[in-house]
Amino acid sequence: MKKQYFIENLDCAHCAMNMEEAAKKVEGVKDVSVNFVAMKMTLEAPEETFDQTFRAVVKACRSVEPEVRFHEKSFRLSRDQGGEILRWGISILLLILSHVLCHVFSWEEGDWRRLLAFLPPYLLCGFDVIKKAFLGIIHGKLFDENFLMTLASLGAFAIGEADEAAMVMVLYCIGEFFQDLAVSRSRKNISGLMDLRPDGANRLLADGTVERVAPDEIQPGESILIKPGEKVPLDGTILTGDSYLDTAALTGENVPRAVGAGDCIESGSVNMNGPLTVRVEKTFAESTATKILAMIEDSGDGKSRTEKFITRFARVYTPVVVALALMIAVFPPLFGASWSVWIHKAVTCLVISCPCALVISVPLTFFGGIGGAGAKGILIKSADSLERLSKASRFAFDKTGTLTHGKFKVTAIHPEIVSEDELLELAATCENYSDHPISLSLKAAFPREIDKSRIGKITELAGKGVIGVIDEKEYFVGNEKIMEDAGVTLHPCARCHRHGTVVHVAAKGAYLGHIVISDALRADASTAIAKLKRLHPKEICMLSGDREENAEEVAKMLQIPTVHANLLPQEKIAFIDRWRKEYPDDISVFVGDGINDAPVLARADLGIAMGGVGTDAALEAADVVLMDDKPSKVPLAVRIAKKTIAIVRQNIILSLGVKLLVLIPNIALGEESIPIYLAVFADVGVCLLAILNAARALIVRDKT
Repeated sequence: MKKQYFIENLDCAHCAMNMEEAAKKVEGVKDVSVNFVAMKMTLEAPEETFDQTFRAVVKACRSVEPEVRFHEKSFRLSRDQGGEILRWGISILLLILSHVLCHVFSWEEGDWRRLLAFLPPYLLCGFDVIKKAFLGIIHGKLFDENFLMTLASLGAFAIGEADEAAMVMVLYCIGEFFQDLAVSRSRKNISGLMDLRPDGANRLLADGTVERVAPDEIQPGESILIKPGEKVPLDGTILTGDSYLDTAALTGENVPRAVGAGDCIESGSVNMNGPLTVRVEKTFAESTATKILAMIEDSGDGKSRTEKFITRFARVYTPVVVALALMIAVFPPLFGASWSVWIHKAVTCLVISCPCALVISVPLTFFGGIGGAGAKGILIKSADSLERLSKASRFAFDKTGTLTHGKFKVTAIHPEIVSEDELLELAATCENYSDHPISLSLKAAFPREIDKSRIGKITELAGKGVIGVIDEKEYFVGNEKIMEDAGVTLHPCARCHRHGTVVHVAAKGAYLGHIVISDALRADASTAIAKLKRLHPKEICMLSGDREENAEEVAKMLQIPTVHANLLPQEKIAFIDRWRKEYPDDISVFVGDGINDAPVLARADLGIAMGGVGTDAALEAADVVLMDDKPSKVPLAVRIAKKTIAIVRQNIILSLGVKLLVLIPNIALGEESIPIYLAVFADVGVCLLAILNAARALIVRDKT
């Protein structure tokens, strides 16, 4: 059993990491993930003991963060920003006043009156920090930022640097405020990109009146009214009305989509002008908008390798720096150096050691990249999927429904001794009673209604075609095999050079012509392959179940170098398995749709599914979903992934680099020491810069 809980009073990324580690040690926990960016915990445990396990997990989490609370439903976070600004505003004034008093009365370092002067601003800003540090010590949880800042500031008091102790605490609290504000803004920006939640639904009652209800109260089969300007609350089929839909939130496309009676529409899109009466086809929980939001919200649960590394690194890094600070404080003075100077240096090391810049910015960057991709209609299910996508080097595309529309239509008519219209009419009339896709495409291409009174006996020959009697004359419609039955020898021009399935038409002994039926290429298929090649993958190929000549024709038009045709689903899986065995260090990607592609999507290192035409099985199996069925979104998704990983690396280098720039000179300066408040600036400032840099992942431009 798996459930999600929304977290209140969690304002520390390092604490979130420690909470997750503590929760994993609870007996009965199968899996648990604490997502600081989404403020959410996902817990998996046996159903029969779930409640008991959850209570134990809460206890473990509160041993790390005593004030944390969990909610089953989303809630609005309320923060008294005005009160916080007033508090550190007063603290700054008190800090200035303390400096003035010390200057006026000449209170030097070490004077107890100087300590008392700086105590009010220190306690006003630092009381919560000291309280959390004390509770952490009681619960045996050291080395978080509250403990480090408390230890550093008390160390400053111990060596008579009361002004630095107060300034450190005031600057730290101000920095934490702006840091939390930046994270909150980033969360809102990401949520705003995927603003799909409907406000309500207008249920149509039997007497013709309208009732405004919550979308989850509507059941399949009921009818709803969607007014102009309203979000589509549930997936359904239009019964009456014509309008345009804004699908930008779903697909990232700004061009409105025209819809009318009989069209299927998805929740999350916006009705732009005309009122629509819609028959609901899916429950709210199964609707497109709900599934998309669930994917986005759950994306932080599948942590990337980089995030897992940072978690392990932070767990080791902070104790090591604390041990280093202790050595700096003790060993030089044992050999005659000044205790106050080297304790000051040790305090500076403690301040700079806080790993928050890493622990916050890395998951925030992944969340931003996933949100930015979602705004373009690319749903990436987890940070791990995004990281694998950034390393993708071998791409295999399905043909039908992926690079082509998957819908057959007449693309060429080549008559011999009759007109084009007559040839098409004969073929469509003979195929009138068949539901085969070829037959349906012939009937769809014929512009007039078929006169069934002309039709006599129809004989269907499996694997060949049909023999139809029209106006008491016998006609043969089908492939080359049925032409042999008709006594017709095909000359070279009858073997059409056009891509697709050729339907020949003949009377007894007379060849009348042929019709080409093909699956049209998607408009951006050629662009997709061209853009993907610019990213320099190691291999691009096509895996198709279609005939070899059709698959090769499509591959030739798209300039795909390698094609494998006549493949069954298990043969596609075997191909992907061969790739993975021969190239274990490469990430293999399969792009496909349909129920038969689901096993291949699941087997590949990374599966990308078409969201519009794809089946539920394919969407569940895939790691990435393209909501508008455009293959050109594949290279865009790769670009987004590469950009996100680049930002993650930048933030890691920035965070560790600045810390080293402060730590190394601080130790190497001998009897001189870097002021503690500069270390605070370095720590908090780097964290803010990393968060702002992470926000760049939200910006997506298709320049390939």
